[in-house]
Amino acid sequence: MAEPETTETYLVHRKGFLRPEQALTTATGPVGVLSLTRGRGMVVGGRWSPVLGEVLVMRRDPGLLRSQFSLWTEGGEWLGSSLRAHFLRREITLHTGGRPLRMLPLTGLRGGWVLQAPRTGDMARLHLPLLGLRSRIEVYRKVDFEFVVFAYFLATQLRLESLWPGPVEAAGRSAARLAG
Repeated sequence: MAEPETTETYLVHRKGFLRPEQALTTATGPVGVLSLTRGRGMVVGGRWSPVLGEVLVMRRDPGLLRSQFSLWTEGGEWLGSSLRAHFLRREITLHTGGRPLRMLPLTGLRGGWVLQAPRTGDMARLHLPLLGLRSRIEVYRKVDFEFVVFAYFLATQLRLESLWPGPVEAAGRSAARLAG
């Protein structure tokens, strides 16, 4: 199966343990910093501070699952939310107001997630190694950067869940888009 052509690649350098920060860069320079907020040992929110643009805030929504968060602008405008429909399934649905997106673990024994549109397939892949401080985000199609950051924020918390191979459906949609 051929890999889709990457339109943009972001490198992520993680630092910090108690107050983790993740700096995103491209070949042209820094893009911004994602900082995580902890409460009682778990992540309760995040803040995306871009070099240029609007600050975004991610907040935990009430619920039992770790992937229930909402995305807001600093001014209080809702941009999206995430929901995991079933405790045992690893699919995460991102509601964006327009079209829903979903996240699935990458196929094979590698850490990371794929961000997909329901009908058109892969939009981005988030490669998250278990060990190491560097991650990589590959964007394949036009997608609002806010949702790429939101997906990465969710993926950092579900790093271990992505190590077991993802469903065959994730690979099938990618292959179908490349063949067509």
